[in-house]
Amino acid sequence: MFIIKHKNFFFFLSMFFVVSSIISMIVFRPWNFGIEFTGGSLLEVGYPNGRPDAEVLRTKLSMLKWTGTQVQETGTDGFIVRTKALSEPERQQLMSIISDNGHTNIEQRRFNSIGPTIGAELRTKAGWAILTVIIAIILYIAFAFRGVSQPVSSWIYGLVAIVALAHDVIIPAGIYVALGHFHLGVQIDVLFVTAILTILGFSIHDTIVVFDRTRENLKLRTWKEFDVTVGHSVEQTFARSVNTSLTVLLVILTLYFVGGETTKNFALTLAIGIVVGTYSSLFVASPLLVAIAEWQEKREEKAAHGHRK
Repeated sequence: MFIIKHKNFFFFLSMFFVVSSIISMIVFRPWNFGIEFTGGSLLEVGYPNGRPDAEVLRTKLSMLKWTGTQVQETGTDGFIVRTKALSEPERQQLMSIISDNGHTNIEQRRFNSIGPTIGAELRTKAGWAILTVIIAIILYIAFAFRGVSQPVSSWIYGLVAIVALAHDVIIPAGIYVALGHFHLGVQIDVLFVTAILTILGFSIHDTIVVFDRTRENLKLRTWKEFDVTVGHSVEQTFARSVNTSLTVLLVILTLYFVGGETTKNFALTLAIGIVVGTYSSLFVASPLLVAIAEWQEKREEKAAHGHRK
């Protein structure tokens, strides 16, 4: 019952992080999109014998006068170069400058090049993928909880779940955008979208577990008051939700610290999303059900009082 009694505090805490994340997404524009969404080329190279100074490399590349060329250190011996979409002759020209006309030993670790048309198409499809998942979740929850109509309708459960999901997406996205503003390697790319979709699935699973226990307790009528029923339902699922999330978080953190450079940002987004998603399932979604029920009750009492007058 602690969570339900102090729901306003948890609402305020969530609102603070959501608003901060939205401000981050507004202030730190333009967002640092990956080449999958903007089009362009990305080259990662390593220098086994020690890499040169980054500023020296930037100066050499500036002579090419390619729009949007960026250089970022990666690991202890490499660089990531991001620039416009390159043809094969242009790629060879880039490699020549990076290797100082062949005088420096380098190894090419990856090279990706995507045209702007394909990038725009991928960006659109990513948006539709997220929207489709959200709509499917609303419909599923409204159907699954159709037998629970008191004191809140089944579609309210779906609406609350979507509010929680928005909470779970906005906060990691805001943090990620801020990181991308100060660090070139943190880009909104396909892996980021994959992480967001994974967060949506994990979070809604956790939320449905709590809602399902609430539904069972409502049918059993163990407690008469709705807020008491929801409070005890949260308590009954609290340990399970936290333990499950901690187990997954340990795996994700292992991937972040031990895995390769290409999966670090993916693991970071997942880690933030899992923490935020677990919080919203326990401290936002269920208390929000109680808040809506209380609001409906007050509205009905006010309408009844006005009718008697």
